[in-house]
Amino acid sequence: MLNIKKNLSTLNKNMVNAANECDRDAKSISLLAVSKKHPIELIKEAHAHGQNHFGENFVQEGVDKIRTIKSDKLCWHFIGHIQSNKTRVIAEHFDWVHTVDRIKIAERLSRQRPIKATSLNVCVQVNIDNEIAKSGVHMSDLVKLCQAIDELPNLTLRGLMCIPATRDKYKEQRKPFAELYQQKKLLNEHNLKLDTLSMGMTNDFQAAIKEGATIIRIGTALFGSR
Repeated sequence: MLNIKKNLSTLNKNMVNAANECDRDAKSISLLAVSKKHPIELIKEAHAHGQNHFGENFVQEGVDKIRTIKSDKLCWHFIGHIQSNKTRVIAEHFDWVHTVDRIKIAERLSRQRPIKATSLNVCVQVNIDNEIAKSGVHMSDLVKLCQAIDELPNLTLRGLMCIPATRDKYKEQRKPFAELYQQKKLLNEHNLKLDTLSMGMTNDFQAAIKEGATIIRIGTALFGSR
């Protein structure tokens, strides 16, 4: 039987252990609960046990949940592929967007962010393994894209995000995360001020923490299989 309180406690303990193993402060790492295709009741239960950040992959599902829950205590992250015709509703409802990979999308989010809203926090998605079927900017174009986004109003460029190819061994899992960390370091040498690495999921978050993740995106280990 699903036990959200126990799962959250276990996850937080595992995050602390992973951070301690590499001499990092566990408070520098945030747990993003991936709530796509899970009912509102589970989100509310997780929130009741201290979880405030939730990630949605599908625009309409996410917006429906945001509108139904109506709580300014929750922080909503969009972590799915972005279609041009969905940028307005994303800009109007979400606090973070992790999956910007084109300047066109960034420009639309900037232009469509409500005037009275705070800046939209943005991460650029990097196609870290150059997979044909996966979204994300290639590293050869990363500096140019990030510099252009950094100039846009109504957006705050926070960092980078990746979804690596599946790897089973811990040593291999670390490699793409280490590469993303180096890309963040390089970008900051270009006078950007990135502070976020959104990387690591249920099966590889310990490796991501080892390589500098500041946000780990966890669904299955918290909410169970969909």
